[in-house]
Amino acid sequence: MKEMYVSGRNPVMELLKSDKQVDKLYVLKGDLKGSINKIMGKAKDMGIVIQQVDKNKLDSMSEGNAHQGVVALVTGFEYSEVKDIIELAKSRNESPFVVILDGIEDTHNLGAIIRTAESAGVHGVIIPKRRAAMVNQTVYKASAGAVEYMKVAHVTNIVQAMEELKDKGLWIYGADMDSESEYFNTELKGAIGLVIGSEGKGLSRLVKEKCDVLVKIPMTGKIGSLNASNAASILIYEVVRQSYEKE
Repeated sequence: MKEMYVSGRNPVMELLKSDKQVDKLYVLKGDLKGSINKIMGKAKDMGIVIQQVDKNKLDSMSEGNAHQGVVALVTGFEYSEVKDIIELAKSRNESPFVVILDGIEDTHNLGAIIRTAESAGVHGVIIPKRRAAMVNQTVYKASAGAVEYMKVAHVTNIVQAMEELKDKGLWIYGADMDSESEYFNTELKGAIGLVIGSEGKGLSRLVKEKCDVLVKIPMTGKIGSLNASNAASILIYEVVRQSYEKE
């Protein structure tokens, strides 16, 4: 697996709390106050090598992200399989809830969606291997470390993954602004796969055709669409809200 850097105090602390292998911790020379001390203390307890470096070194490793004086070197992110997501739901005795991302290219959006998904109890996120954002340090940062607790499946074909989920009993709902059905008037209960399209383009044709139901978020302002992560948040928490309703 490829090595990668995770920057920022909160993402690094969440990384240390997880079972991910951390190879080395880099901290800014002289910046040994506050949460940095806690991070270093935990790293020392785990036997992780700590090196103090100058700001230029941290800037280079973080590739423009706000590192806040700390960067961790980790092995590449371990992606899950679709079956792992379903097994997790079964182990919790819960109806599977999966978020499927159809070509999200912005890493900040991917991180934000993963953060919302983890907070809402989503069992896993599915992303395509081509023409889409991958899990990297920007995603770690944007997710505030939530990516460490979320199963992310990396698939060759999104449509095939949707078919696999359907075979497992999930209903697939796609977010589409041209749908005639508002999300709040649609029943979103049981085993659910929620598909969010790419920024600007929305759902691809084949993915849209494979959805069981298409829903829209009404737009009454001058702007015709929402940021992908904002749309995902609204729909994810509508599923959560409906799960609390009495039958």
